[in-house]
Amino acid sequence: MTETTPQPPLPDHLSIDPRSPHHVAAIFEHDIGIRFNGKERHDVEEYCVSEGWIKVPAGKTLDRKGNPLMIKLKGAVEPFYRS
Repeated sequence: MTETTPQPPLPDHLSIDPRSPHHVAAIFEHDIGIRFNGKERHDVEEYCVSEGWIKVPAGKTLDRKGNPLMIKLKGAVEPFYRS
């Protein structure tokens, strides 16, 4: 028997960075995915559904603190739980 925990509703704005105010740890206990302009993306660091953008790393470029340099892409964002 497998015990399933209820999935919390996906927020409008979510970040994978634990230092961000938009990070919700309970969401990351489940497997989530992001569809951007109809295609599933696996490199999304942050998203906002209402404003229609995602942040993804810009290649292997790092900022001065050693974190990946992010670029913002605009389009249709659809977060979902994977089965």
